[in-house]
Amino acid sequence: MFSATKKWVFLKVSSVVLVPLMLWFILCLVSLYDKSYEQIIFFFTTQPTKFLFSLFIIVSFFYSALSISEIFEDYLHNEKIKNVANKILYISAIIMPILTITMLVFLSL
Repeated sequence: MFSATKKWVFLKVSSVVLVPLMLWFILCLVSLYDKSYEQIIFFFTTQPTKFLFSLFIIVSFFYSALSISEIFEDYLHNEKIKNVANKILYISAIIMPILTITMLVFLSL
């Protein structure tokens, strides 16, 4: 399989996975609107929520990195700039979810 085909398949699969996770997150966010701080902390420290929110963060950053990478491929013509931009993008797409999940874990301590 070509690299572009793999990227297209990953983009489509991640978007299919992201839709139910996004719906879950939106419904949970609406239900948390008028809750107290303690109730919100309790919500984010329960085990199913930790797992689903972590999965949501990972998939959303993966999807956004693939999408932005496609924009770089289409609109950046200098190969050096394109490579640097893609590397910075992929590094940030790894670091940001790790930091978010780490803060979520430390929230329950």
